[in-house]
Formats: sequence, C-alpha cells, structure tokens
Amino acid sequence: MTTTTPTSSAGPDLAAVKARQQATWSNGDYSVIAGRIVLQSELLAEAADLRPGWRVLDVACGSGNAAIAAARSDTLVTGIDYVPELLDRGRARAAAEGLAVDFQLGDAENLPFDDASFDAVLSVFGSMFAPDHRRTADEMTRVARPGGVLGIVAWTPGGFIGEMFRTITRHVPAPAGLASPLLWGTEDHLAALFGAAAAEIRTVERTCVFRFASAEAFTEMFRRWYGPTYTAFAALDDTGRAALAADLTDLARRWNRASSGRDRTVALPSTYLETVITLRGAGG
Repeated sequence: MTTTTPTSSAGPDLAAVKARQQATWSNGDYSVIAGRIVLQSELLAEAADLRPGWRVLDVACGSGNAAIAAARSDTLVTGIDYVPELLDRGRARAAAEGLAVDFQLGDAENLPFDDASFDAVLSVFGSMFAPDHRRTADEMTRVARPGGVLGIVAWTPGGFIGEMFRTITRHVPAPAGLASPLLWGTEDHLAALFGAAAAEIRTVERTCVFRFASAEAFTEMFRRWYGPTYTAFAALDDTGRAALAADLTDLARRWNRASSGRDRTVALPSTYLETVITLRGAGG
C-alpha cells in the first residue's frame, strides 16, 4: 500500500489513518451493501455521457459498480481499490456478465497511471473516504486527459447516511483533525477541490432508498457487512454495542418514509450528490 505524504505534527497522521481505513473496509463485506446501490453508478455513467472506446478509471471501485456500469458502454475500464477481497468480487461480477474490466490493487491518493491516461475518471461512494481530499482530487484530475470528464457520487451531510455516520461517531469518535468524507457531497467543497481545473461542474442531488424488513434488520445488515459500522461495533464493549445498536435502530425508525401499517418495513431516503466535471482542454 502506498502511503501519503507525511503531514505536519499539527495534523493527523494520514498514513496511519489510511492503514486503519483499509482494515475497516476489509471488515464485513462491502459488496453486500454495494449490491443495494447499483443504480447510482448506472445513472452516473449516463450523466457522464461515456463513449464507446473511451478509457475509463473507477477510483476506489470496491466491488466494481461504476466500473461495470462503464463497461456496458463498450469502454475500456480499469478499476482500482486497496481491498483485495473487493477486487476479487468485482472480477467475478464482470466475468459473470462477460465484461472486460481490469481490476487493480492501488491507492486513490497515488494512482499508478501516467498523466492524461483516461478519458473519464469516476468514483461512486469511494474517493470521498480517502483521508487526503486535496491529494485525491489532484490525482483524479492528473490521470484524466485535458477536456476529459470526472464523475463523482458522494453522500450528502444532511441525508440519512450522513446522519448515520454522525450517530456512529458519537459512540466511536473519528480521528481528530480529519476532514469529513461527507464534504464530498457538497458543491462548495467540490468547487474548492476541482474548480481550478474545471471548465464546467454540474451537480444534481438525488435520492436512493434503502428498504428493509424492519429497523432492526437495517441495523443488523450494516453491523454485519458495512466496514465502518462493523468496525465501530467491534471497538465497543457489550454495553456500548447495545447502545449503538439502539441508536441506529431509532435512526431508521425516525427516517422511515414507508407508509404506516401493520408491517414493520422501513424505507430510508438517502440523499447523495452526483457531480460531472468537464476539465479544461489543453491550454484552456
């Protein structure tokens, strides 16, 4: 795993943070959760107007949602992630659909590609979790060609997933001094990261709905399969785990938009920001 540039003594140790994050995303099995958010990658691939023959990179690809969506447009796709097990899942999914995707082990903050290697660079709920936002944004821009396209999907701070992260961090605090990944779901932060290189930035807020048989079923699925939640529960004692489970279950009940009735089903509207950035052309 490639480490980040050392930080000053006043800031967090980003290399250590990344090592912990890699372990976090190796816990559980993110592909189970990713199976519920496939549509978001399909919508991004369409919004980015991918063209057959384009070279496309999926950054922090996980089990390959965006990479596979791009490959359906006859593009030449590479997916990169730092969790080997998720890459294996992506390879199996692509093979099952007869799609050619090159899945590689690598770091979003130090992409192992030459400048201007890709026509489009995508990231769906991926790049937002890299600890060094500026470096990640610069790397995504660097490997895209002048006039190329960046497509980014990130959870918004005010949505259900944003509230879920805040609930978790009340029980297991995030590393001090680390910028929130939810900033990637705000227009101002993306403009600060990419504005200097962009000819155009287009954003739209969308909503995906997580559906579960009950609020308890939501908590159990995220506790078992979603790396950050799995890791938070593992860090607590029995009392702490019970308290976190109760708070997450209560969160699902409060956000539930399902019609009231005799069943206990929940529908959890989760907002995210879809962003398509057209980079400046050569000399532009």
